[in-house]
Amino acid sequence: MTQYVVITETAAFQVKKMMEHNGEEGSFLRVSVNGGGCSGLTYGLGFSEEQAADDLLSTQHGINVLVSAEDAPILEGTKVDYKESLMGGGFTIDNPNAIASCGCGTSFKTAKKEGTPQACD
Repeated sequence: MTQYVVITETAAFQVKKMMEHNGEEGSFLRVSVNGGGCSGLTYGLGFSEEQAADDLLSTQHGINVLVSAEDAPILEGTKVDYKESLMGGGFTIDNPNAIASCGCGTSFKTAKKEGTPQACD
């Protein structure tokens, strides 16, 4: 089983806390790619109650992670972590396939997929 996205133990701990807080224990963590943002593609992290037929599943640190077959090549090798700082905490996404990202750090593009760039706000 290939892990297209690696979830660190720290990120998995935060995901479990969020699942518990939202009453979504047993849900899947879906990591996705959507069109938009200044550079053309944006990441999506969310909970899903169902696995689609084309979803690729991996289990990491007790979290069931879903990636669609369409998004898998774009996300291959991506690492999702959780970082704390004096300004608060948040998830970080490190994608080795991203060749450019916007100044605000929320969108990217790859050599094979540019997405649908939009004006920065």
